[in-house]
Amino acid sequence: MEYIDIDKNEIPYRFEIDLAGRIYGMEIHYNYSFDFFTVNLSSNGEPIIVGEKIVYGRPLFSYSTDLRLPKVAIVPRDLSGLSSSVGWNELGTSVFLMVEQVGV
Repeated sequence: MEYIDIDKNEIPYRFEIDLAGRIYGMEIHYNYSFDFFTVNLSSNGEPIIVGEKIVYGRPLFSYSTDLRLPKVAIVPRDLSGLSSSVGWNELGTSVFLMVEQVGV
């Protein structure tokens, strides 16, 4: 299974990623006060989504209908079934941002 590797030691940071054949910019932030992560998504330097909270089991960007969004689902999941949240201790340890095909 494909997943997006997040380096928590680099947060906040920005990287480029190929999703469904298109290059996107992703920027990851962490809220230390309330133990959650957010993500910004851009294309060609133009913001598409800003400050989306990463919530366990909910596909990122699922509340937007912007046609520039990737044609894949990015879903925080724990394949072992041990975690159900996406805090500092879980992301990259047991919970990963899984890249899943849509409509297949």
